[in-house]
Amino acid sequence: MVSIVVTIMMVAIDGGGGYDVTLLDASSLRYSDFIVNEVDLDENVVHLTSLEAPNECSETKDVNISDQLNRSSVTEIESFRSLAGNSDADKLKVFIDELNSGVDVSDESIVLSPSADKSHRTAIHNFFKEKLKFLVTDTIDGIEDQSKCVRVRLNKGGNNGRGRNSRKRKERDDKRYDSRGSDSYPGHLGKFLRFHLFKENKDTQEALNVIAKMLGIQSRSFGFAGTKDKRAVSTQRVTVFKQQASKLAALNKRLIGIKVGDFCHVKEGLLLGQLYGNRFTITLRGVSAESEDIIKASAVALGKHGFINYFGLQRFGSSSVPTHLIGAALLRGEWKAAVSLILDPREGDILCYTVREYYKESGDVDGTLRQLPRYLVAEKAILQCLKRSPGNYLQALKAIPRTLRMMYVHSYQSYLWNHAASMRVQKHGFDQVVLGDLVYSKEQHIVKETFVAECEDVNVNNMDDYSNLDETSETDLPEERNIPVKVINEEDLKSGTYTIDDVLLPLPGSRVIYPSNDIGEVYRDLAQKDGISLTETAHKIKEFSITNMTGAYRRVFQKPKDFEWELLSYTDGTVPLADTDLDVIAKSVKKSKVREEDSANGSEELPAESSAISVGGDMVTGKGHEEKINSESGMQSEKSHSGGNAESQMALKLSFTLPASCYATMAVRELLKTSTSVLGEHCFPVINVMLPSQFYADMHQHHHSNLPVEEILFT
Repeated sequence: MVSIVVTIMMVAIDGGGGYDVTLLDASSLRYSDFIVNEVDLDENVVHLTSLEAPNECSETKDVNISDQLNRSSVTEIESFRSLAGNSDADKLKVFIDELNSGVDVSDESIVLSPSADKSHRTAIHNFFKEKLKFLVTDTIDGIEDQSKCVRVRLNKGGNNGRGRNSRKRKERDDKRYDSRGSDSYPGHLGKFLRFHLFKENKDTQEALNVIAKMLGIQSRSFGFAGTKDKRAVSTQRVTVFKQQASKLAALNKRLIGIKVGDFCHVKEGLLLGQLYGNRFTITLRGVSAESEDIIKASAVALGKHGFINYFGLQRFGSSSVPTHLIGAALLRGEWKAAVSLILDPREGDILCYTVREYYKESGDVDGTLRQLPRYLVAEKAILQCLKRSPGNYLQALKAIPRTLRMMYVHSYQSYLWNHAASMRVQKHGFDQVVLGDLVYSKEQHIVKETFVAECEDVNVNNMDDYSNLDETSETDLPEERNIPVKVINEEDLKSGTYTIDDVLLPLPGSRVIYPSNDIGEVYRDLAQKDGISLTETAHKIKEFSITNMTGAYRRVFQKPKDFEWELLSYTDGTVPLADTDLDVIAKSVKKSKVREEDSANGSEELPAESSAISVGGDMVTGKGHEEKINSESGMQSEKSHSGGNAESQMALKLSFTLPASCYATMAVRELLKTSTSVLGEHCFPVINVMLPSQFYADMHQHHHSNLPVEEILFT
């Protein structure tokens, strides 16, 4: 048995409360070493391929008012007469005639007859949007109580009188016009604009907040299927309600670390969980081993055997107070203890230790609130509630945003699952199904797997480095609906119908069953040690009770899909070894310009470039079992790039797809498995690496007991 040694880099706390990394070779830190591309429900990998707005999406909303005013509106007025009646049609005719005569009525309006029928008012709004676009409408209160009227006035190009020279609304004694009235959004387009969001070193919500601010809209207008890592280069789908592609495309010149493109209009906005998973491209730099064959064997073994499908350390936070401990206190009904775990000083919390200690010693809520950083969402919510209701700890806990407070309880579920998975591998190995295991039944019709967003790795609270929690999506508790779960019996073992890839373990809840072998007892024993019952609640607060949760099932072993690897040599750690989507676009643009110049000069077109990437050295591909090392050409490239002085190093680049419920960090841990692994002869040999930034915080916190039976994972 050969062990794995991992070179852990120095980790420091950054100003945002998360982890940053000081490498032994700081130049080696590149976000392009960790690339994440979303995979949609049809298993298509999402890429940024174009930054331009398509013509059909670039229709302007501005109306050429002068052209419309100079033509007759007789037909439209008569059509309006049949919709609204003679009185309102006559009002409209007089108003349009005044506009055409040159009389300045730009600040005037007409109010149509009251209408209690909302559908009728909607029809009137739509009429003006389609037939008389030089006018805009909104709904105002009528003279009588609860009556509503439609108001009509001149469309000033969507400005609604809010231009630089217009009077303030309070001086006009006016109300802001309803956005529906001024919206001439093309009716033939879907109501949602879908685009691909490319970002570097920004989490999803942070990037969307920037775009929303530039567009002057609320960030809740956006929809997405899952959050993506902060310490990475990622591409994902996003939808926004009734926006033009041209407006978003224009932002690309001003956006830093963010790009948007691949626009199209769709009927429905994206919701959390509407994705298959993610495609990862991870570059491990500074790889060293006794021989290259060891590295190749490790990569091949990962693709063949997969990895234990643990919940990643992001699930448990990165402070000295793991989130599952808070969850355990909530499940026991210990409200004050849970509040203390959230608020008390924490070992290693350099930024906030002083303010936490100040509150614990003084109890000064106001003084503490003044000192707390904005990103400590849970702490702020608790203290603000305790200020209003001193001593009401349950109410204070409920003041935490629901997504975040439920994360604590879900974290405890994940903690139990991780322990059960470790014991399953320890006692029964990784290569066979045993009596009492759980599997999805193959005896009945199988429907496509779906995932339920019952548990989330949220990123709204940065206190435990939650800015980059989700390397998958926000659907980390998978449940395959309509697929019955069964317990393996003797007949199943004899038939060989099920393999180790089918084995499941439950996330505790009221609707799950447990393995009938000794692994089922692992759940109950561990929960009992923590003072928690999996069948009875200790209090009446449903949201903090396992018995009120549905529960779910999760596969114990996961194989990466479409697994590829490449062994690269390089000399310059600042040069990227993998192309991001933006790099591909830039190369395409550059190639097009070269072709144009060659064509203009009458030169012959150069042969197409090889699809292989060779940056600062040679590339060794490893798709399947075929490898090729051209060290001679690699050394030539290295010398030309660095003057022959730099020492050549190796990097292992991995590309693979994982479902939304799986963690790429766990796959890399399998590659770096230690000598104490229970996987015996299939464990991997010694490799020293520089990990990409996404993994540093995870590797740093191995002293926590969040991932159980540490000898299975790492030293």
